[in-house]
Amino acid sequence: MRVLVAPDAFKGTASAASIARALAHGWRAERPGDVLDLAPMADGGEGTIDAFATAFPDAERVPVVVRGPDDRPVHAEWLRLPDGRGLVELASTSGITLLDHPRPDSAHTHGFGAAIAAALGAGARGVVLAIGGSASTDGGLGVLRELGLRLRPPLGPDDTGGAALDRIEAVDRATLRPTPEGVRILTDVTAPLLGPRGAAAVFGPQKGITPDRVPVHEARLRRWASMFPDVDPDTPGAGAAGGTGFGLLAWGGTIALGGEAVAEVLDLADRVLHADLVVTGEGRFDGQTAGGKVVAVVQALAAAARRPVALVAGEIAVDPRGFAHAVALTDLTDRASAMRGALAWSRTAGARLAVAASAA
Repeated sequence: MRVLVAPDAFKGTASAASIARALAHGWRAERPGDVLDLAPMADGGEGTIDAFATAFPDAERVPVVVRGPDDRPVHAEWLRLPDGRGLVELASTSGITLLDHPRPDSAHTHGFGAAIAAALGAGARGVVLAIGGSASTDGGLGVLRELGLRLRPPLGPDDTGGAALDRIEAVDRATLRPTPEGVRILTDVTAPLLGPRGAAAVFGPQKGITPDRVPVHEARLRRWASMFPDVDPDTPGAGAAGGTGFGLLAWGGTIALGGEAVAEVLDLADRVLHADLVVTGEGRFDGQTAGGKVVAVVQALAAAARRPVALVAGEIAVDPRGFAHAVALTDLTDRASAMRGALAWSRTAGARLAVAASAA
């Protein structure tokens, strides 16, 4: 049997590459004669640089030190692609895993913007911007400030995050760094900026926004959007990364689903055709999964090729319909142990899938 193993990272717990290896280790313990093809995935969040680096061995990792989402310095990197474009990842520069605790009002995207500016300053002729895994709900304010947006009245360096949106009366885009040829925004969600499916309502709680504060953040983003009348806040993906998608649209970028883009560079559709079974996974399988995340992309490719697909997730919160097999780490152990020992339990999950495949 040929098995394609194409999981996403288990956010904040284990990388996609380490999860893929763990699943393969468990599978081989039960079925050592099978051929396993490991294709660690990403959807514009954590691990996107790694996925592109795997697809393009000649790509160059360029180190950069930026201001993290809570102002502490972050040692990150951007990726110079062989065609001259630069790939910059929000998760590694302004991501939620860089915080020691949620900062719903002050967390920002300055580091991400600084890394973009560094890539352009180093000669990148275009940029691919992976915006999943953010820590903030600042509407992309930090990014745009680093790219030269002028604000009225001017803000100080300590005026950051969603709270800073309250102080802005007008913007001047004349001072923005010119948009390079090709600004591709990779996102893992299709949410608009505003409303019940928007940045504050859906993703705010993950960043520490309590229910009583959601209307405050919603009003901030609505006011911010009014300063860019030529940018449609209902554009799918505008609400990604706390509204960073909207901010980058205002700079002139175009949005694409990150999972589909990564699948394309990894030639995943062809690899699915050569597999008898496809295994995918993520940290939490829930109602957001269908919105363009890795599992949904892999499942769609498998369905198109008429290949069975199996799911492994840290937690399965909704019915995993459409999967030949599904294993949740929380069904194997308690939630704390599943998070703490995700790799060990993923090996167990891989073995479970192999046994299930033998019985099928």
